[in-house]
Amino acid sequence: MTRGQRAAPRRKRLAIVVHDVTREQGVPLRSSIRKWTAAALRSTDGEVAVRIVTAPESAELNQRYLGRRGATNVLSFPAGAALPLPKRELTPLGDLIVCAEIVAREARAQHKMLDAHWAHMLIHGALHLLGYDHVTVSQARRMESRERELLAALGFPDPYAAAVRAGAARRVACKPRSRPAR
Repeated sequence: MTRGQRAAPRRKRLAIVVHDVTREQGVPLRSSIRKWTAAALRSTDGEVAVRIVTAPESAELNQRYLGRRGATNVLSFPAGAALPLPKRELTPLGDLIVCAEIVAREARAQHKMLDAHWAHMLIHGALHLLGYDHVTVSQARRMESRERELLAALGFPDPYAAAVRAGAARRVACKPRSRPAR
């Protein structure tokens, strides 16, 4: 490289591994799951595992790791501090656990397109892996704003618009998470 020339920016490397252990209808294609998850992680190098689970498995994981009863739509487990890896290896960012049954049930109850709700849940979970949270009102506003931006860029409607219009906007606190070590 000669003086005055800039090095080409290094391309971000992101791997999203999808494992579906359900037999649920309505689970999006793996390519869609990767696309929607990647939307939230575009500026990040690393590897994420997305596991699509049944309600009993979601309930068990929710109880075991968060101390909460019952199945939930999405669980995010940020990776801890990574050991030094060879240059070609991707840093683990964490795992997303999505309960297909709960996502479908919520989409029906909230009168949302199923794909739109899946995209929202995957983006929501991926943002948790990046350190976003919604324990406080200001954190929730920041996270919801980012979710809206990402979903709009993918062509999906504002997931909070109907709840806000109906006066049903409600913040659900989740367990504080630490930002994964980089």
